[in-house]
Amino acid sequence: MSPIAVFGEVPKRAYVTFLAGNGDYVRGVVGLAKGLRKAHSLYPLVVAVLPDVPVEHREILRSQGCIVREIEPVCPPENQTHFAMAYYVINYSKLRIWEFVEYEKMIYLDGDIQVYDNIDHLFELEDGYFYAAMDCFCEKTWSSSPQYQIGYCQQCPEKVQWPHHELGSPPPLYFNAGMFVYHPNLATYHELLETLKVTAPTSFAEQDFLNMFFREIYKPIPLVYNLVLALLWRHPENVELDKVKVVHYCAAGSKPWRYTGKEENMERDDIKMLVKKWWDVYEDESLDYKNSAIAGPEKLESLISTFAEDGGVVTHQRSAPSAA
Repeated sequence: MSPIAVFGEVPKRAYVTFLAGNGDYVRGVVGLAKGLRKAHSLYPLVVAVLPDVPVEHREILRSQGCIVREIEPVCPPENQTHFAMAYYVINYSKLRIWEFVEYEKMIYLDGDIQVYDNIDHLFELEDGYFYAAMDCFCEKTWSSSPQYQIGYCQQCPEKVQWPHHELGSPPPLYFNAGMFVYHPNLATYHELLETLKVTAPTSFAEQDFLNMFFREIYKPIPLVYNLVLALLWRHPENVELDKVKVVHYCAAGSKPWRYTGKEENMERDDIKMLVKKWWDVYEDESLDYKNSAIAGPEKLESLISTFAEDGGVVTHQRSAPSAA
């Protein structure tokens, strides 16, 4: 039963994700909607879409019970990002979700995330803070950072001590921005955009920016709420896989709807299990939203495949690992 039926009004809490373009990420969002439904979440999934998301993809999302809300792109500071303007526009546009003030509190989830257990209790966290799980500095994407260069990681700070004498105080705790709990607020939104105007873009775009902006009010939450797959091989001692509630398929080659198993680390049994687990949710017809304008999962899958192919991505072939 939805909170609307219980309380007779629009809920003041919601999950929110983001979608841009006409590619295959719509499959991830459909999977997320079905995962939240399987976990018996009481709250809706809002999808912030850029204007370039086609009508057909929006129809798919509405057919899965999502609330589709179009947002305008956010451009980074001028004359600094010509080499990757589209990348920054897409990522900084996520800041628009602070405008969704009809909700008092929201949980943001990337489209390549799946929820496997109910996390509604995170809405009960103390107000006034920004909650997210800590990231890892061990992947090559961090190679230009001092953390990577000296082998320091906040996931295991005892293994390599931060060299205070050479580099001063250790860096502040750094979170992964694929999942976070926050308060929509127009004053915060305007401050975010004003701060962005005078902040040079960095490699991790909005993630670096949000870490800087919310540094003083950030509070870590356990990794079970955002298991970045690289932690399985970088910090297995920190992962209790049977307790994980949220999986973030952000490692290269790990997107379940694109999975081939050929990329580095993708042949691991734990990765295969998690990819299959995503497909089990995605293909479960009992999880399809019933009160939809599109009749049945077969038409839903047909629409996804057709429009993904139009965008140059063939998606009707399932490549998930077997259960064996």
